[in-house]
Amino acid sequence: MQKKLSEIPFSVLDLATIIEGDGSPGPAFARSLSFARQAESLGYTRYWFAEHHNMESVASAATAVLAGYVASGTHTIRVGSGGVMLPNHAPLVIAEQFGTLASLYPNRIDLGIGRAPGTDPVTSHALRRNLTGDVNQFPNDVIELLNYLGDRDPEAKIRAIPGENTHVPVWLLGSSTFSAQLAGMLGLPFAFASHFAPAQLMDAMAVYRQHFKPSAFLQQPYAMACVNVIAAESDEEAASMATSFYQLALGLFRNDRRPLPPPVASMDDIWTEREKLGVMQMTAYSFLGTTDTLQKQLQSFLDTTGVDEIMTASHIYSVEKKQRSMELVAQLFKKRDQAAAVQ
Repeated sequence: MQKKLSEIPFSVLDLATIIEGDGSPGPAFARSLSFARQAESLGYTRYWFAEHHNMESVASAATAVLAGYVASGTHTIRVGSGGVMLPNHAPLVIAEQFGTLASLYPNRIDLGIGRAPGTDPVTSHALRRNLTGDVNQFPNDVIELLNYLGDRDPEAKIRAIPGENTHVPVWLLGSSTFSAQLAGMLGLPFAFASHFAPAQLMDAMAVYRQHFKPSAFLQQPYAMACVNVIAAESDEEAASMATSFYQLALGLFRNDRRPLPPPVASMDDIWTEREKLGVMQMTAYSFLGTTDTLQKQLQSFLDTTGVDEIMTASHIYSVEKKQRSMELVAQLFKKRDQAAAVQ
């Protein structure tokens, strides 16, 4: 049975975006709290931060710290990571961090984890990652983390305090089929990063559902996809707003990582045809326009993917226009107090 867009939860992914003129990450954090409060009032389900490093436009490196900051300034919206890049950290440390958050803000904290470094190889080394290249280590780390957050075991030699008995919901995040298969086998919810890595979305969703085994965490598979969304009063205005996002993406191709720039009248004089093709491929799941336009685009996306929840990322230079975009998107979905989202 096909789901309607108005029947599923919507959530927000935030990178605590630094914009041109900020001068420091401080204003980005203040904006994140303001946006989270607005998302809560509009009925969004979750507000997640993504771990990235050594990027001048991204201030969300310390996801647990930001999650605590936002949780302390909101009341009902779920807050968490989308995600913590687990290979950068000891599972015990993450269990303690998110166990602390769950103890401070009960039934509001999510822990999304991924296996990518969230940065470049040089920065990965600076983070003192000790990966040996064995892909089996990530599944072991996930299981170790789940055990730390599970039922209290007084006989265990190592316990997460805080952490044990909190049962913080753990999500696996991915941009390929690897984490999709692991999430299915462990019976965990799964989120796909289609906002910047669209190529394997459909394969990953199929693999996740094919390998899903009911667990103490979930009885049925629960899949979320993150997409780029910009809503405006006209399609033309949304397209203009998106040029900030395109410039940011272009910087990744050119290794020119700058704060989010203001919109431009046209991208034609900025990128080459080859660069444009690359940016368009990377941002294939970007939906821009009025609510009528987005209704059609996102319903088609939902029909194709069958996801249970949509997470939105929006790189918009103007605070006022981003706030308006969130308001317009909220008109498309069911309010949080009515949503039957996985907790």
